[in-house]
Amino acid sequence: MKVLVTGAAGFIGMHVARILLDRGDEVIGIDNLNDYYLPQLKQDRLAQLRDHAHFRFVEMDISDTDAINQLFKSENFQRVIHLAAQAGVRYSLSNPSAYIQSNLLGFGNMLEACQKNRIEHLVYASSSSVYGSNSNMPFSVHDNVDHPCSLYAATKKANELMAHAYSHLYALPTTGLRYFTVYGPWGRPDMSPWLFTSAILEGRPINIFNHGDMLRDFTYIDDIAAGTVKAMDRIAQPNPGFDTANPDPASSTAPYRIYNIGNQQPVKLMTFIEILEKNLGMQAIKNFMPMQAGDVLATCADVDDLKRDVGYEPSTRLEDGLRNWVEWYRTTHY
Repeated sequence: MKVLVTGAAGFIGMHVARILLDRGDEVIGIDNLNDYYLPQLKQDRLAQLRDHAHFRFVEMDISDTDAINQLFKSENFQRVIHLAAQAGVRYSLSNPSAYIQSNLLGFGNMLEACQKNRIEHLVYASSSSVYGSNSNMPFSVHDNVDHPCSLYAATKKANELMAHAYSHLYALPTTGLRYFTVYGPWGRPDMSPWLFTSAILEGRPINIFNHGDMLRDFTYIDDIAAGTVKAMDRIAQPNPGFDTANPDPASSTAPYRIYNIGNQQPVKLMTFIEILEKNLGMQAIKNFMPMQAGDVLATCADVDDLKRDVGYEPSTRLEDGLRNWVEWYRTTHY
């Protein structure tokens, strides 16, 4: 197939593109290569893809409506995996306009281009952040998610609503994936594995929020990327049993689906740190701090629907994933 991967220079985007290329698909990757974090890291991820004969990269911003429309018109994509977005919960507190521009305007451009060009299936990145102040564990796609705790989370919830409108109006098949705390080689410098690892190796304190009393559903990148491709392969279908009197948020009478994609095995933050310390052979200097604005106490993904529908099976233990992460980090310097 010919697949567009947006955010191809990103953490998940690079790994997804590599799976598609390795199995023989043609991939066009786009990214604006912004400086939210190290542009060199993004270039180095792209270098992992450029040797493939069926990969081509185009530097482009998804909020550029004309450029997106021209790209779709000229390339005749069959399917789209949309991963480009302004990421990060805490950054949304200080730079909200970046989220409006990329996550709302940019996503609107993608939806419009997909429906105009009759894309077979749009798979897009949502986030576990949409669960906000929900306390019912594990988080279920069948639960209501109308109480986001950050603008980032609100934009991801908005993406799901926008996608449903296009699925309903134009019969555009859309699948939203709510990602849960992804980690592994080529990860982002603004996320805890990188922040903790760099600080420990450099003898700096690590900031541990809510005094360490947090749970996270850490999910290894290989499991995430494989699940994303499996979701793309199964085109979203209407739910024949949809009850309009008791609507299911995860499906519709339109070709629209929402799935969690995580590990379904939440880990205490302090346990995560202990395993990381063991792999590094060093103890962290711990700076315990109160809860950060926009954060949530716990995340845990109910992934039964994704297992049933696409055969998703996360298989990487945290001990193995963190060992792989540390090995990569020790041999890479930024």
